[in-house]
Amino acid sequence: MQTLIVAGIGPGSYGQLTQEVVQALSDCDCVVGYPLYLDLLRPHFPEKSYLGTAMRQEEERCRLALEQASGGKKVVFVCGGDAGVYGLAGLILELAQGYPSVKIRVQPGVTAALAGAALLGAPLVHDFALVSLSDALTPWELIERRLRSAADGDFCIVLYNPASHRRKDHLRKACDILLAVLPPERPCGYARQIGREGEYSYLCTLSELREQELDMFATVFIGNSSTRVLDGRLVTPRGYRYEREHGA
Repeated sequence: MQTLIVAGIGPGSYGQLTQEVVQALSDCDCVVGYPLYLDLLRPHFPEKSYLGTAMRQEEERCRLALEQASGGKKVVFVCGGDAGVYGLAGLILELAQGYPSVKIRVQPGVTAALAGAALLGAPLVHDFALVSLSDALTPWELIERRLRSAADGDFCIVLYNPASHRRKDHLRKACDILLAVLPPERPCGYARQIGREGEYSYLCTLSELREQELDMFATVFIGNSSTRVLDGRLVTPRGYRYEREHGA
């Protein structure tokens, strides 16, 4: 039985690949993934065979990897960030039911929420929710409901896929939903091109966030009621002061 490794390659920089993923890429025959991610890996593993498919061809890409593995090749299927966080690990596992000779092993990576949070400070020290604003696979009505629930629950909120050429107003619409519950001065921030050339982070309020023009390469962070800006860093305390004052 051949093992197909599904690996998260982090936000983009080689230094944020896990040692486990680096070893898998070093040992494999073939790397399959979205062309952008393959281009990030080629300079570091030039001797490998690379196969990819375009955007919106995710199922074809997964089948391509499974077919290569079923043919006996050592394959690593790569996803940006973590393969199990808005990645294709789930689809691979579903499709693998039709390839009984292939065993799937998932290797984690650094997702944009974690890498972006580190750039901004420590906004995710307490409970948080991840919500993608892409309605390509999820109805917008469900996205709206999840945003309201996260705001009502006083979660820190991370927004993936805040905007694209087709969805230019989704971030503004999301902010309007949140502003119906949260104060306009709520501390927020975003990070762009995490781990790549042009990496950039910015702090703002929720009302200011509404006016930002972002894209698919940005990850957005919205604080909870305890989040503060301390020395230019976005920080969410976990409650250690409460524990000291009131006991465990």
